Amino acid sequence: MLSDVCQGSKSIMLQTIRNNSQSILAKVIVGLIAITFALFGVESLVSLTSGSNAPATVNGEEISERQLLQGVELQRRQLLSQMGENADPTLLDDNVISQMVLDSLIEQSVLTQAAQAQNLVYSDRMIDQALVTTPAFQVDGKFDRAQFEAMLRNAGFTPLTYRDLMRTEKMIEQMRTAYLLSAFSVDNELERVVSLDRQKRDLSYFTLSVEDAKASIQISDDEAKSYFADRRADFKTDETVIIEYLLLDKAKMLDDIEVSDAEIQTKYDALVANFEGQEERKSAHILIEISDDRDAAAAEEKAKAIAERIKAGESFAELAKAESDDPGSAESGGDLGFNGKGLFVPEFEEALFALEKGQVSEPVRTDYGYHIIRLDDVKTTETPSLAEAQADLKYDVLREKVEGVYVDRLNQLSDISYSAGDLIEPAEALGMEIQTSAPFSRLGGSDEITSNAKVVAAAYGDEVLKEGVNSTPVELDSSRTVVLRLKQHDLPREQIFEEVADQVKAQLLNERVAQTLDTQAEEILAALRDGAELSAQTGERKLNTLAGVDRGQRDLPQEVRQEAFKLPQPAEGAASYAVVSLADGGRAVVAVTGVTQGAADDLKDNERQAMRSVLGSRSGQKVYQDLVAELNAKAQIERL
Repeated sequence: MLSDVCQGSKSIMLQTIRNNSQSILAKVIVGLIAITFALFGVESLVSLTSGSNAPATVNGEEISERQLLQGVELQRRQLLSQMGENADPTLLDDNVISQMVLDSLIEQSVLTQAAQAQNLVYSDRMIDQALVTTPAFQVDGKFDRAQFEAMLRNAGFTPLTYRDLMRTEKMIEQMRTAYLLSAFSVDNELERVVSLDRQKRDLSYFTLSVEDAKASIQISDDEAKSYFADRRADFKTDETVIIEYLLLDKAKMLDDIEVSDAEIQTKYDALVANFEGQEERKSAHILIEISDDRDAAAAEEKAKAIAERIKAGESFAELAKAESDDPGSAESGGDLGFNGKGLFVPEFEEALFALEKGQVSEPVRTDYGYHIIRLDDVKTTETPSLAEAQADLKYDVLREKVEGVYVDRLNQLSDISYSAGDLIEPAEALGMEIQTSAPFSRLGGSDEITSNAKVVAAAYGDEVLKEGVNSTPVELDSSRTVVLRLKQHDLPREQIFEEVADQVKAQLLNERVAQTLDTQAEEILAALRDGAELSAQTGERKLNTLAGVDRGQRDLPQEVRQEAFKLPQPAEGAASYAVVSLADGGRAVVAVTGVTQGAADDLKDNERQAMRSVLGSRSGQKVYQDLVAELNAKAQIERL
């Protein structure tokens, strides 16, 4: 397999892939990890080594310290990815994460042992097939080794650890699937569910609107003041701070940096030297694997036989598709694309770079089997001219120089601000402007600086808020850093009526409206239950009457539909009534006048089968959950 051929990372090709698709890969791999966690939790991490100081044992089997550390790191990566680009690792509690991961690893160990006890297995060939058919590992619809390895590196896996992860997951999944697929439902259960699911109801309703209630209510100043006096403690200002800060911005330093022609020439000379001798070879191969089922002698014999068939004129590509044990390249006729030196193991690389274009090698032995290699093309990277590369080279020099300047100024800012009693001294020393923020609470402000979680944490931290000193530098991102200082701190205070008069009146009005609507609704409901006609209670309001409403109908308020299906089935010629609150604050009076049960006889064969499958799956899921609980309860678990 190609993984057996490759060693290490490919210096140029893989770096290009990483640079061009890092954000996409990051999202995809987080998606893969999220799916893993959704099915099995962080416990999907696999046993790599056995630690001597095991944090836990399950039925005598250790969960190693390394497993726990890897699980914590993987969970941290996922959480930081979800938090976005301004994620602050200090906000994560490693103790909480560690405990959660350990609990999940314990359950994973319990389930793995149960699967092994049932002799469940997931073979190497099945893993290979799963890998090559994973869309995230494909380029142009085909498995791509470089893509596969780059994604794993970004997620902190190696190919071996990822394969072990898959094996463990799949074994547990087999056990879970067995319970889901073996469960079933009986006719009575199906009929009962269909009767409820496809039930239809005849109903009527009308609404009591918020606006109508508001029109009948007036709030006087005296009422508002009395209301405010009783609830003065509820009307407080937020705690806020105003900060002064210095912003060190790498982008603003670019205009002050000059790049000489000599520096560009030096960079170009290095580029030319780096390009010298860079050759890439397009090749294809057929791998005859050495495995438990085929020893080295048998693999060599088969490889030689295939080599003879190629010499006799048979298609290399067709033989690769039919005979190669490398699932990553077999479907494409053994094609490995263009590759330079450093990607392949020495035996493979030596044979490849000894071939002439169009030549096919004799079987080449590596640790993993025999390879028949064909050289399809050779290309040498052309060195660009100075004129062609000048713009990029100037940018590279500029970026390197500004990085150095940024680091130097950051160190100066850190040193001076640490000992200074204000921001004036570091501002003057570095020629920076002291900026002042608008007031902001512990929830953050509205601008780019004060909405940053790291800035908010620093502003309300003991260093700035209590000790009154300059903060340590706060890195906003890779190119911007701030040092901040408290300018003003306002504690919460009770407000006077004049400050919140409009808010008080609005709050009191809303309460009065709700009370009015509830009173009206209860009076109407009492009258209906005493035998009054629904139409006589509507007044000028519109009465909506709908027949045969089902559970998914959308031409009426959701709250009305849900309440209608909660009401008891009315007696013949009668109705069931209820009042429900609406999303806009209004009320609706609901009457159910008839119920028609769903009938399983109306189901088509495919619908009946699908519903039975769903019911059986739910039953199987419940049984499996009970099994997991029982296995955990019976397991002998020891924690340090």
